[in-house]
Amino acid sequence: MEPSIETGDSSQEGMTPVILHKEPAAGTGTLQAAQNRLFSWKQISNVLGPGLITGASDDDPSGIGTYTTAGASFGYSMLWTALLTFPLMTVVQYLCAKVGMVSGQGLAGVLKKHYASWITLPAVFALLIANTINLGADLGAIAAAINMFVPVPINLLIIPITLLLLILQILGSYHFIAQIFRWLTLALFAYIASIFLSHPNFHALLIGTFIPTFRLDSSFVSTLVAIIGTTISPYLFFWQSNQEVEEKISQGKKNLKQRKGATKKELRIASLDVTIGMLISNMVMYCIILATAATLFQAGKHDIQSATDAAQALRPLAGNFATILLAIGLIGSGCLAVPVLAGSSAYAIAEAFGWKYGLDKRLGNAKHFYVIIIMSMLIGLLMNYLGINPISALFWTAVINGVLAPPLLVLLMLIINNPKVMGKPVNRPLLNILGWLTTVLMFLAAIALFLTWGKS
Repeated sequence: MEPSIETGDSSQEGMTPVILHKEPAAGTGTLQAAQNRLFSWKQISNVLGPGLITGASDDDPSGIGTYTTAGASFGYSMLWTALLTFPLMTVVQYLCAKVGMVSGQGLAGVLKKHYASWITLPAVFALLIANTINLGADLGAIAAAINMFVPVPINLLIIPITLLLLILQILGSYHFIAQIFRWLTLALFAYIASIFLSHPNFHALLIGTFIPTFRLDSSFVSTLVAIIGTTISPYLFFWQSNQEVEEKISQGKKNLKQRKGATKKELRIASLDVTIGMLISNMVMYCIILATAATLFQAGKHDIQSATDAAQALRPLAGNFATILLAIGLIGSGCLAVPVLAGSSAYAIAEAFGWKYGLDKRLGNAKHFYVIIIMSMLIGLLMNYLGINPISALFWTAVINGVLAPPLLVLLMLIINNPKVMGKPVNRPLLNILGWLTTVLMFLAAIALFLTWGKS
């Protein structure tokens, strides 16, 4: 799979090709880097933007908890899922990026313009519900991880964490927020470093990585579906497409006509950005499963229900340093994921209703957009004080996402092959094959979850 060879079209009627400027980019540097054929490491770092941030936000505390459960419960036998999900999630996120770059709109905006409202509105409201539950659980996880270093009650920590992340989204510009997010992705390397302290069984590692294991029991199937669902999540679809739009807006392309169209070189840059972002995301996933398989599973500690539980349980097995690494990774990933979850909901709802939106707009100029962010954050905050079980909440989030993702992927594949949206040529056969394969897999995963529900 080589999404980086994908080409785009800027000859669509009414579509204006993007003209690359020589002055420095105001976003994450993606368009500026597209002027060069060869890349130094510094240039590659400038290329990394929406794709890197999306990939890193995929490893949020709830996702980390899922990978932890997989490793602790089933050992090395789940490692192969990283090889399965990497090409699929890379293609899906690249297609979402392409929709944003070529159409000049986010995914919800395209759905609103070209498809019926009875399709768009249920999708964005389901997204809002799932994202709000998810970010509420993530806020609690951040506080629990900080509590491992600072002896302050978790319930007291959640409030300043929520307010800090909320202020960042309301007062920070897109450029400022994007730069902070890029630095937060470094926290994920703590999980990669943790494998060197876990001393894995190399033979079992190879078998688990390259020989897929499958069992027809509810526990195994539900964990497998959770892994697939947390790596290919609906909120990432909306976030990716809208961040490509934000990149263009940060370049001064304020109206839709200016944003429409993308050169082949820009699409190659986006492909590189997405591929690196998804690679890092999957490396983190693989390392978490590996580290917990080598320690918790081997020690018989299978009842791990969260990433924080894993960090604490690892202390006697892998030492304090491993625990510290995992806690730092959890804090960084949570602080990245919570604004992405709130932001993706706000983008989707605002575009679906035709409201003004964007992290570069002031509160007074995009009131509805920021109201969605504020409401999501406050409801997520309150979840932690209402006695709602975070594990149960995340389970129902997974169910909502499992139902929402397959039809959204169908719509994405229809959009990416729609000449009225994308122009011609629309999509390469290889990307279509992988895109539809992912769609079928997500449908099968959702069906398998319901068929095995409650079975031992």
